[in-house]
Amino acid sequence: MKILLTSVFGPFGVDDAYGRKENIMELFHNQVTREQGVFSLRFNHPSFGLHFLAENISASTTVLDFPSQQKFIKEIKQNYDYVGISFIVPNFIKAKKMAELVRKYAPNSKIILGGHGVRIPGIKDKITHDFICQGEGVRWLRRLLGEDVNRSIKHPIVSSAFSKKVMGVPLKSDTAVLIPGLGCPNACRFCVTSHFFDKKYVPYFSTGQELFDICVEIEEKIGVNEFFIMDENFLKLPDRARELLQLIEKHNKSYQFSIFSSAETVAALGVEFLCRLGVNFIWLGIESKQEIYEKNRGLDLKSMISQLRDHGISVLASAILFLEHHDKQSIWEDIRFAVEQNSDFVQFMGLGPMPGTALYEDYRDQGILREDLPYEEWHGQHQIWFHHPNFSASESVHYLREAFRYDYNIQGASLLRICDTVIRGYEHLKHCRDPMLIKRCDDLKTTAKYYRAALLALKKFAHNANARILTQKVTEKYDTALGPATLKQKVQALLMLLYAMREKFRVSLKRNVYQPKIITTRYQRPIKKANALLQLVKKSTKSRFNLDINWSAQPTVVTPRGLMYKKEAKQLANAIKKYLIEERRGVVVRLEGLMLVKSAALHSFLRRVRDYQQQVTVVLEHEVEVVRQAIKELPEELSSLIQINV
Repeated sequence: MKILLTSVFGPFGVDDAYGRKENIMELFHNQVTREQGVFSLRFNHPSFGLHFLAENISASTTVLDFPSQQKFIKEIKQNYDYVGISFIVPNFIKAKKMAELVRKYAPNSKIILGGHGVRIPGIKDKITHDFICQGEGVRWLRRLLGEDVNRSIKHPIVSSAFSKKVMGVPLKSDTAVLIPGLGCPNACRFCVTSHFFDKKYVPYFSTGQELFDICVEIEEKIGVNEFFIMDENFLKLPDRARELLQLIEKHNKSYQFSIFSSAETVAALGVEFLCRLGVNFIWLGIESKQEIYEKNRGLDLKSMISQLRDHGISVLASAILFLEHHDKQSIWEDIRFAVEQNSDFVQFMGLGPMPGTALYEDYRDQGILREDLPYEEWHGQHQIWFHHPNFSASESVHYLREAFRYDYNIQGASLLRICDTVIRGYEHLKHCRDPMLIKRCDDLKTTAKYYRAALLALKKFAHNANARILTQKVTEKYDTALGPATLKQKVQALLMLLYAMREKFRVSLKRNVYQPKIITTRYQRPIKKANALLQLVKKSTKSRFNLDINWSAQPTVVTPRGLMYKKEAKQLANAIKKYLIEERRGVVVRLEGLMLVKSAALHSFLRRVRDYQQQVTVVLEHEVEVVRQAIKELPEELSSLIQINV
């Protein structure tokens, strides 16, 4: 059996029949550093979920990340049993087109739709398909393929980002993704992920020991010790995090983690705990100045963020615009509030009532959704797709852009703020005596030496007087903490300046869209000659009935030859069923090799395999009179199971 799992096709970030230029396939450049010009962080992320699925099923599976239409068409012609298409709401029309291409070029392939986009109302009638996967996907897919649903989960080894660039400087992909679980019980009414998993947390790995073992395996296999933890609220299981730290300490490891978290879980565990664990980046949802979310209630967010940065932990503070209480004045109060938290990054996201969320249902019931706006516009970084009492769609575009520019003007580039956080962390921890904090301080010093090369370009291309002053202050911190720059560091700074000059010129020409490269990953499973069929072959070689088996074909082709009576038919059917369980590969049974077969024998065989129609195909490719006659004598519900291609 062969499976294809794919993301939607490119190009991305362009206005065409399938997408919009504002929907860029770069997380940070799209919704965090989008207005920071040459200093915007540029990189892509693989389709983590598809790789996770591929690693946890037994069938040979191909994962396509960011294919072109041409690449997708070429791939689906490779006779896949299932084609899984993962998409989000703004990529609805791309998913629809891909399903149509499957029906055209691979009509025998079954189509599986997955991802947040399947929550679009009426999706069953809008995109041609055979199956829809909602919620947790590993067990769902195993169930579809007839596999053991409850066998242990295996973590894939996948880089968390690729094609990384900062100021045009190419960087190594030296971080792996770690996926402990799915969903979040906080169930904020706008959160797509929380609602997709029924407002629950679904752990794949419930203990620190399991996570530690995965980190060690990844470190040994690809040599990285930094991990991006793809988990909506990693610290929600504090005992797991505590056990992970204990094991890191016991084995004297130096791992670094980027995490998502809510403020209340940070407060519960403490900043020093996160520092000792090795957290170097944290994404916090601060949302709004008004304490409308329980996770932030009663907390001094500004003080918390300051403490995190003092411990060398960069912070992304995420805020929401166009909330119900926002008017032309109060929206700026929230914009200023977000910027005043003094985080390394600020994400401003337009309030988005996505299908499947409580917010969507509320706005639908109120009749304020923009039904005239195509799904390509539903992505939170352009115009709002609901009727707000105080903002038009065009005004929302303006306010969102100005919020990002305000942050950039006041705090300078996020890259500069990261440099500041690293040197602050080093200075704060250099007198500590805790072994884990000493190790953390050493890591920060190494990172500071690496980041120092960026300061010259940050100063040279500072976009306003305030940014130049901020850059000078950070440069002075580095000089004080690390001493004068070495000759090597000065050369590195000049090289980075040259890269930045070239990138700035590229940006000025408005050639500022990088397309993610097409990545094809094959998860090949070894082909085994299943015991049940082998035993039958061995048993039948000297008898009037025997088998030819093409083990390397996809699916496996079994051609019975000679004389098949009820006994042989039963043995063949049972052997094939065992093979399906052992190998989880499809089987084609070709009948034209039979010299004699009675309808009773064919009846016995088909009755035993008819519950496996998705995995067993019975065909007659050439005219064989005795087989034709046996088929004619079968009841229609069984004869219809045979494909006659004569």
